[in-house]
Amino acid sequence: MKRILFVVALILSARVAGGQELSPDVRARIDRAADEALAATGAPSASIAVVLNGQISYVYAYGKAQLESGKAATPEMRYSIGSVSKQFTATAILMLAEQGRLSLDDSVGKYVDGLTRGNEVTIRQILSMTSGYQDYWPQDYVMPPMLQPTTPADIVKAWAGKPLDFEPGTRWQYSNTNYVIAGMIVEKLAGKPLVDFLGERVFRPLKMLSVTNIDESPLGGDDPSRYLRYALGPPRVAPKEGKGWLSAAGELAMTARDLATWDIAMIDQALLKPASYRAMQTDTLLKSGVATSYGLGVHVGLSQGRRVVSHTGEVSGFTTDNQVFPDDRAAVVVFANMDATPATGQIAGRIAAAIFTAADRETEQATEQAKKIFGELQHGRIDRSLFSANANAYFSEQALTDFAASLGPLGSPESFVASPTGLRGGMVARNYRIRAGGKSLSLTTFILPDGRLEQYQIAAGDARQ
Repeated sequence: MKRILFVVALILSARVAGGQELSPDVRARIDRAADEALAATGAPSASIAVVLNGQISYVYAYGKAQLESGKAATPEMRYSIGSVSKQFTATAILMLAEQGRLSLDDSVGKYVDGLTRGNEVTIRQILSMTSGYQDYWPQDYVMPPMLQPTTPADIVKAWAGKPLDFEPGTRWQYSNTNYVIAGMIVEKLAGKPLVDFLGERVFRPLKMLSVTNIDESPLGGDDPSRYLRYALGPPRVAPKEGKGWLSAAGELAMTARDLATWDIAMIDQALLKPASYRAMQTDTLLKSGVATSYGLGVHVGLSQGRRVVSHTGEVSGFTTDNQVFPDDRAAVVVFANMDATPATGQIAGRIAAAIFTAADRETEQATEQAKKIFGELQHGRIDRSLFSANANAYFSEQALTDFAASLGPLGSPESFVASPTGLRGGMVARNYRIRAGGKSLSLTTFILPDGRLEQYQIAAGDARQ
């Protein structure tokens, strides 16, 4: 599939600004991931951006933006980002909170009339999807009524005027209705349309000049067409939602580069106070104490031991996957011009794996050392210079005899897999799952700051490994 590199000058400028250049091997892995995902899913095109070291390091487009004309996708094209728009709406609310215009714990009924139990449901609960308001668009396709125009007030009247699906704060349920309400709150307090407020406070300050509102009008002829597939059939042109249906919940479109620029602002905490970013990226707890893995407009969690702040997006004819790794100062943006496709998630996952390979070389080296020590223990010996005094005391003659007698007959390991790195007592902690001689083993290692091993302990593992 044809790929187009965003002008060389752009990449070079990122390098000058401190961006980390991708190695040819990592670039090849990313290109292969995109090509294979598009081929496997039938998605016509993808546009990606990669952030490393807090700078944009790679911007590419793949495939066809318009199948009818054969027009190739380019990085300058805008794609609809769907529900990734919600974090922008949440940011607008947080900006108003910083100004003292509202509190996250205010009731939504203070600002919007006609909401079921509006005096009980809080702004924090609508942003965290714990309000109980029913989702007006849970389907992954466009229903006939959605082809006609509507208004936020009509959506709220129809769906937020119903009985709640659950008691506020007791369950988590994804609901676009929550963000229509949030958008109405912003517009009431700001005295202007949400997108205009975001333009003044977010898009123009960050120079995100490609952003457009597809709730007002569809993308133009210079941007990708929207597609869907029925089962394994060919891509078909997808319908456009009527005006008003995407308000504050999925209305934005932009280039992958501009969404990556937003991700960098999140990493740098450039627009909000640290307390606001903390509120946005903190896992919401239900009243029972159970974690929801959702903050305010973003999913929060761990991926391979790394903190990730993410969201996917889907509107008719487009999907998005946006993953931000704040502690690693990295991010991955993937767009596709087809709805209900796994292509964006597949590509984003493989890009993340590719860019963190270099960062994981220390783990790879530690794994090689651990495997070598395993082989030595199978023969009842170790290199004591690799271990601390405590660990050397642990490896007594009796211990070495037992290691050799029990591990020696197993032969070379069939698999030796490291889990994510952690910390324990100021040491780097790693766990390994080992399969050897038909047996499952677990290995725990602790490595001191000087590189010596404080612990190398093997035990019987989970038979399901």
